[in-house]
Amino acid sequence: MNSTVAIGAFELGGIFALLALGCYISFNVLDIPDLTVDGSFTTGCAVSVIVTTANYPGLGLVLAFVAGCLAGLMTGLLMTKLKINEILSGILTQTALYSVNLRIMHQTPNISLMDQKTVFTGFKGFDPFDKLIVIYAIVIIVVILMNYFLKTQMGLALRACGDNEDMVRASSIDTDKMKLIGLALANGLVGLSGAIYTQQQGYADITSGIGMMVIGLASIIIGQTFIRSTKIIWTLVAAVVGAIIYRFILTIAIMAGVPSGDLNMLSAAIVIVAIAVPILKRRKKHA
Repeated sequence: MNSTVAIGAFELGGIFALLALGCYISFNVLDIPDLTVDGSFTTGCAVSVIVTTANYPGLGLVLAFVAGCLAGLMTGLLMTKLKINEILSGILTQTALYSVNLRIMHQTPNISLMDQKTVFTGFKGFDPFDKLIVIYAIVIIVVILMNYFLKTQMGLALRACGDNEDMVRASSIDTDKMKLIGLALANGLVGLSGAIYTQQQGYADITSGIGMMVIGLASIIIGQTFIRSTKIIWTLVAAVVGAIIYRFILTIAIMAGVPSGDLNMLSAAIVIVAIAVPILKRRKKHA
């Protein structure tokens, strides 16, 4: 593996780390199987590419985060106000987002950012580490802010809502509000991940979000396999480390000749193995 390939893997690992941190909030903190992710990632891509082509790449990241929050909020409203099943709520929002994303992209399935200024342009002097610097600066800031937020009163209520919703409701905390905040924040981070992905890759495609939920889950599970601490900061670091390891696994697979069309199947296999191995070990230990 040459340095260019390794740098590319680190770049995508950092981008997927933001995706994993979003999934961490919905799956680990709230304990909600949010299937909005594939749609909100593409929403981030779509918003980012349109705003970037208007020469506002930084604003593209901000608006992509906001758009992701709105997507998560929609899923949350379906769950809390209409009492629709959690999984079905995510599927409905994801399905609707396909049309929304196409409209954002002016009914064009893919848009190029060739010769456009991006958030990485100002760091060209640090080439080939320009993208790494920007991506990991954002990842570090997000991890620090999430660590702080999850220790605040609202963050503790959010975590408690995922651990024991009935107890939280008995404490006069509005669990529906907690879910709305958590899902909005989770999908906001996913949208931000999609926005950076678009500017790093140089294009946006309407199918960019396919399989992103699996990538997020794989990153979390892999990271927690290596970092087993229950402290908030270390669980967040685990998600980041897992995303990087996951991307290197895929990079090695591509170099070994695995067709790109089989990568989603490989991603699913990684998640299955990561979940199954600890269970099999426990069974063997108690046998």
